[in-house]
Amino acid sequence: MNIKLQDMNAQYSIDRFFDSIQSLWTKIVAEMPFVLLAILIIAVGFMISGFISRVFTNTLKRRSKDPLVTNFLGKTIKLIFVTLFILLALDVAGLGYLATGLLTAAGASAIIIGFAFKDVGENFISGIILAFNRPFNVNDTVLVGDIFGKVKAMEFRYTKMKTFDGRDVYIPNSDVIKKAVYNYTEDGFYRLEFLVGIDYDDDIDLAKEVITKAVVETPSVIDEGEHDSFVTVDSLGVSTVNLKVFFWTSTMEYRRGALEIKSDVVKNVKNAILKHGLNMPADITEIKLYGSQTSIPVEIRKES
Repeated sequence: MNIKLQDMNAQYSIDRFFDSIQSLWTKIVAEMPFVLLAILIIAVGFMISGFISRVFTNTLKRRSKDPLVTNFLGKTIKLIFVTLFILLALDVAGLGYLATGLLTAAGASAIIIGFAFKDVGENFISGIILAFNRPFNVNDTVLVGDIFGKVKAMEFRYTKMKTFDGRDVYIPNSDVIKKAVYNYTEDGFYRLEFLVGIDYDDDIDLAKEVITKAVVETPSVIDEGEHDSFVTVDSLGVSTVNLKVFFWTSTMEYRRGALEIKSDVVKNVKNAILKHGLNMPADITEIKLYGSQTSIPVEIRKES
């Protein structure tokens, strides 16, 4: 009797197993068209999203000179359309409840990942802020912290700069947000300065007038409005009265362009000083005699 009951239970379990498989297979076959349609929707959705993103990005590039905002908006548009197509595919496949669960899980995961990758998230958010409100553009010459160079690229996690000694520096966007940023070429105007020494016997007012005229007449020097050239007495040196010369130039090439203009100004100032009979004496050198030495041989030769 017990053996017969065991056989009946075993047969019932086997029948139930096969019934479950058959039911599952029937359900799969019934749902297969919807699953295939959902897969097709996702595949087509990725292609359509990429196409829309490219069209939008190219259109924006023709109207905007801001690469970071263009890149950000293009990627955002693509992400939105991809998400919509995935949600549509899940709903078609009869998995609308799964979409809700995925969105809930994504929200919780975002919090966990945010704590785990705090620096990455901070740089990304900083990149979004810089995309819409930043103190420089590509090819501007800037100083960020102690890094001085030209901005070459702006991404969501970092800003790429090329220093004037040829090094590529990748600065985290969070540092750009937190540190002071000095923009040398935002409006195209830059002030340069240098020292020039004249003799103590020279007329300082005449020297300032001669120097100012030489500076203003140099090509590429700006002398109008708030961008005016001027000369001040800076200090009294050992053998010279040191004058500081200030002038403005308009250039986006801070390093080479500005230095070449400064070179022309220094050359013109030197020639003007000598032309008007002013002197630029060398530093006085003091010679001390030690021990039993009472004299040194000195010979003066006249240049031919």
